[in-house]
Amino acid sequence: MTPPYNRLLANKGTELEVSRLAQSLHGVPDIIIKRIEYYLPVEQQAYFRTILLLPISGDQIRQAREYVLNMLFWDLTYWKTPQWYHELTEGEVLHPSIFEQLEPDIHHHIVLDAAAGSGRATFECLRHGARLVYAVDPVPELLRILEHRLFSEGESERVVLRQGGFDHLPLENDSVDLALSCSSFQPKETQGGESGLAELWRVTKAGGKIVMIWPQPQEYHWFASHGFQYRSFPPLQEPMVRFRSMESALRCVKRFYAKRPESLRYLLEHEQPEIPYSILGFKQPSDYCWLVVEKEESL
Repeated sequence: MTPPYNRLLANKGTELEVSRLAQSLHGVPDIIIKRIEYYLPVEQQAYFRTILLLPISGDQIRQAREYVLNMLFWDLTYWKTPQWYHELTEGEVLHPSIFEQLEPDIHHHIVLDAAAGSGRATFECLRHGARLVYAVDPVPELLRILEHRLFSEGESERVVLRQGGFDHLPLENDSVDLALSCSSFQPKETQGGESGLAELWRVTKAGGKIVMIWPQPQEYHWFASHGFQYRSFPPLQEPMVRFRSMESALRCVKRFYAKRPESLRYLLEHEQPEIPYSILGFKQPSDYCWLVVEKEESL
């Protein structure tokens, strides 16, 4: 399954400016330009071609390319280099109070982990007694990574792996007691939005919950306007991202945090494969929002 290029390149999905996308492609082979144009919304293609013909300086091209990379970086990392994504996120440990608080909704229940990635939340659900976890993700390679991890830890019998996204969850109506997503669901349509929330609602039983772990601060209002409640937990100590090895830590920091040189300095000075979240520039996953699914009984 290939990345949803048509939605990634649509303004409504990523806020990507078509003019700057066109500027970034100056000097690029025509075959690549035509391929990108094919995935643009039809109503934007003529404008895209017009901007391509306008003269532009080398500095403007460089700035446009940096802009496009920043806009699409995480989507393309997730789809095109899932091993890198797994290596980066496996050390981002969730605050233990999140799943301690959710345990009554997980223990002996059927859970959906939507956009499961390599299984960060899936394994937490298993540790807190889930009867069955549906781990759904659109990227086949991430599902293979998760499958290998489950087999290695002897947990494959309680997890069903399925390929799918927020726009189409491969589950029957009312099939799970709890639907959650960790650091994935966003208000924009390419990462969930209204249609994704409707899908989560569809597959969750009446009285069950939909839970979004680690929402971004700029998204709080959207979730609140859709009926979600919010809970956060104070850090237990100086929270750290812990990588699998020093080699992995250096590789991830150089690849993903090159704009924060203090991160590399910290690793080299301390010579340990861990680094405070604060130095990387973000907070530990220590909050979530939730709503209870209420459905009208059919006559």
